[in-house]
Amino acid sequence: RRLGAEGDGFRMAMTALNGGRLGIAACSLGGAQSALDRSLAHLADREAFGARLLDAQALQFRLADMATELTAARALVRTAAQALDNGDPQAAQLCAMAKRFATDTGFTVADRALQLHGGYGYLSEYGIEKIVRDLRVHQILEGTNEIMRVIVARGLTENL
Repeated sequence: RRLGAEGDGFRMAMTALNGGRLGIAACSLGGAQSALDRSLAHLADREAFGARLLDAQALQFRLADMATELTAARALVRTAAQALDNGDPQAAQLCAMAKRFATDTGFTVADRALQLHGGYGYLSEYGIEKIVRDLRVHQILEGTNEIMRVIVARGLTENL
């Protein structure tokens, strides 16, 4: 039994792949958000030189950057998901952008969270080291981020 019109298989497979890319992107953002939340709790709990680490402006700036980058990545994932749902001709390119940006951002945020935990970041009890490991593979699944760049570049240059 055929799933669609003859010759439509590749398009259908790509639609599924684009949805998978968005799923991986969303998973990365969820993991990174968890790492950020754990960092906030850790810095609120730890003290150095008689003050909470969370009160150090330099660390607040790092947290602010992490939150800003996650929010930007989340917005791009939503935009790509809407494009895919609406059958937008730019959907594949937007999904590639979203997958690349969200997985790179997710990994970077988790890595920064590990750094904010200091030596505790490597202890399994804190969970950060597992998040970092888990998010690294997202840059490979559903097409490597280098392939995502190829897709985006092709979309930018195909009519020139």
